Amino acid sequence: MPDPVRPYPSELDQLPDRDPQETGEWRESLDAVAAHAGDERAAYLVRRTVEHAQHSGLAVPALLETEYVNTIPTSAEPAFPGDEAMESRITAWNRWNAAAMVTRGSRYGLGGHIATFASAAWLYETGFQHFFRGKEGDGSGDQLYVQGHASPGVYARAFLDGRLTEAHLDRFRQEAGGDGLPSYPHPRRLPWLWEFPTVSMGLGPISAIYQARFNRYLTHRGIKDTSASHVWAFLGDGEMDEPESTAALALAGREQLDNLTFVINCNLQRLDGPVRANFKIVQELETQFRAAGWNVIKSLWGSAWDEVFALDTTGALTRRLREVPDAQFQTYATRDAAYIREHFFGASPALVELGKLLSDDKITELFKTSRAGHEPRKVYAAYKAAVEHKGAPTVILAQTVKGWTLGPGFESRNANHQMKKLTGKEFRAMRDLLELPIPDSKLDDELVPYVHPGPDSPEVRYLQERRAALGGPAPARKVHPVGLPSPAEKPFDVLKKGSGSQEIATTMAFVRLVKDLMREKETGKRWVPIVPDEARTFGMESLFPSAGIYSPLGQNYDPVDRDQLLYYKEAKDGQILNEGITEAGSLADFTAAATSYATHGEPMIPFYIFYSMFGFQRTADQFWALADQLGRGFVIGATAGRTTMTGEGLQHADGHSHLLASTNPAVISYDPAFAYEVGVIVKEGLRRMYGPDTAAQENIFYYLTVYNETKVQPPMPEGEGVEEGILKGLYRFKEAEAASADTPRIQLLSSGTAIHWVLEAQRILAEEWGVAADVWSAPSWTELRREAMECDAAALRGEERVPYVTRALEGAPGPVLAVSDWMRAVPDQISQWVEQDWASLGTDGFGLSDTREAARRYFGVDAESVVVAALSRLARRGEVKAEDVRRAAEKYGLA
Repeated sequence: MPDPVRPYPSELDQLPDRDPQETGEWRESLDAVAAHAGDERAAYLVRRTVEHAQHSGLAVPALLETEYVNTIPTSAEPAFPGDEAMESRITAWNRWNAAAMVTRGSRYGLGGHIATFASAAWLYETGFQHFFRGKEGDGSGDQLYVQGHASPGVYARAFLDGRLTEAHLDRFRQEAGGDGLPSYPHPRRLPWLWEFPTVSMGLGPISAIYQARFNRYLTHRGIKDTSASHVWAFLGDGEMDEPESTAALALAGREQLDNLTFVINCNLQRLDGPVRANFKIVQELETQFRAAGWNVIKSLWGSAWDEVFALDTTGALTRRLREVPDAQFQTYATRDAAYIREHFFGASPALVELGKLLSDDKITELFKTSRAGHEPRKVYAAYKAAVEHKGAPTVILAQTVKGWTLGPGFESRNANHQMKKLTGKEFRAMRDLLELPIPDSKLDDELVPYVHPGPDSPEVRYLQERRAALGGPAPARKVHPVGLPSPAEKPFDVLKKGSGSQEIATTMAFVRLVKDLMREKETGKRWVPIVPDEARTFGMESLFPSAGIYSPLGQNYDPVDRDQLLYYKEAKDGQILNEGITEAGSLADFTAAATSYATHGEPMIPFYIFYSMFGFQRTADQFWALADQLGRGFVIGATAGRTTMTGEGLQHADGHSHLLASTNPAVISYDPAFAYEVGVIVKEGLRRMYGPDTAAQENIFYYLTVYNETKVQPPMPEGEGVEEGILKGLYRFKEAEAASADTPRIQLLSSGTAIHWVLEAQRILAEEWGVAADVWSAPSWTELRREAMECDAAALRGEERVPYVTRALEGAPGPVLAVSDWMRAVPDQISQWVEQDWASLGTDGFGLSDTREAARRYFGVDAESVVVAALSRLARRGEVKAEDVRRAAEKYGLA
């Protein structure tokens, strides 16, 4: 029965209360405390009671938000293991050189970011000195996702330890001439230093989560023991607004990824102003992460606050800190003590009295500089607690001042993200604050110098000794080439023979091929199937019982389809990554697997299969980052094309992903028409990316579009040049029947499922209109274009090279008509290198729900539409009568 004295409903009303009187006494006690000691005291007692219950193992819901104070009190901080004075000097040199590098680069208008690293310097330095494991020790080392805008600080540290020179620093953001430094972490541009591209904000967090998860996957599958590797992701509080930043938090919590730590630099500022002007971003983030099952460590206040908190006997100070919005707190950091006394301490009589105990200098110190993120002891305590915590990932919310040590013109200013240089006066002030031994004579207002204590200085020796103890430089990207043996020919020969009388889709042909390749003794275990749910849509359910679906918990239930042949099987050593409905998460998974050859020295062969519409269109930014990270593998756009998805309509009908894929230089894209083409392409992809000749391995990944339309798959045509044509992107599939010299001729080019409409059009043209048409398969319009562009570039160097597409079509009689299930811009990529008259048909516009036949008629790409278009092209040349075009259109219902 609900308690009659309590008017509000509760879920507890559904549970029996065996002692209502005792329950009432507890409530009365709480009411009494609130009445006599105040609400703050009552709330404090409740919190401590809940905390005690949790530590005692009682099943009570966790608190999602704690007070706005440090999680680890000063009294509980561990002893600092390093030489704090030495590390302060090292950090000072790095601060100076980072600022100098960006300022010197501003001469060329190249920009750069100063304030982020100035804010986060100790967050990085403490990790470099005591936590981040390099790749020269045992295992794979740690994986560091460095906040993109903090890159100047990493370059400055590499300069201090001798990995970069002044000449390198002076080529910051000047890459065209060679030896330049990319603006942000870019492995493709600086492969020996950067391991992960992170500046496209939001991609770092989700990538780090799936990297930590993939590390566990490798261990559970017996590929490599990664238990000593820890993933560190450095993020900004403003960056956490990106959807990808928080999209996978629940996954990390659910799978208890205690090999993962997020370090969020909470300087309360995003690019143009406060992150949460009227709210508190730290409290908001704490709630999000706790709700997702993370261990949360708040590291907010510097040691100068300790004595002030000790004076807060009423709780007024902590209450005031909790209620002041972030934008107002930023204002305090820029105003004088009188302003702070009035607007902060003047909020209550208790705070007025507390303020009287503090000098103006003390107040200024508290509100302008004393943040935990600027004190190595507090950062060390947080990091140590994070790596020692078991059973959950950890997020450290470290409060800092954006632009710290850069002077009042930068610190806590809304515009500091856009401020690219310091004046000579500001550098002098910075030198004095950091106590650097730089004489005025070396400070030129026009060109501030880089400074270095010397290669044999105590600072450099200390830094190098610490890195040696931790396993070498970090960050660093190390590739130990491993070549995989070529697979057996049998799985590919099966596809070359065709399907006989059986109708199968190219999607199924690909899945069957991979299933056979996964049985290979040497390489089978290295395949990583990745699917964002709907594996059954792609015919992959046959892999469930044989390969298993990866789960760190195994399978703790009886699957509902256990008595069926293709039952749903989860296993701790499962091979399939079935991620649920998350393309972003699946692609982050793919990225981790696709770069395992570098991260862990273990080449894996991921294939990520998805609705083609939801690939490049939805996650193109991640595909670009994958290219930057030099990933390898197969990306499969299934149920491809604009007219094959019967009934699904506009948002499912992909007619443009090949155009999007063509913009990514690392993507090798194909639109195979037949099963044997799939086999040839996959075999070549394995050779180029993973082959036994490690010197020839390429940092590329393949995009194949496959279809759900079942057709009889023909055997591969005999004769020379077919495989070459498939890989280069064009070959003649079926010539026209013998024709007389005066028979009108036309060349029909097609890709993917469109070849079936074109073959039907070939028949109709011959039987009903006396036109001879050759049918060409064009598995890759994009590869044809790229090779042709290479020939054009060679011509500018004085070389004579004829593009393959031009040579392949040389002498082919009649005009060329290209047909595909893609918008016309996809085949039109090659038009300028085709000497014949060119025209194309495609599926431009939005998709629609209907039958395949109706959709193809709507877009004008069905066989009859191809016939009319072909006749029209020939009529323009005077090779057929114009009347025939009108007659054909009427005959086929197109007029």
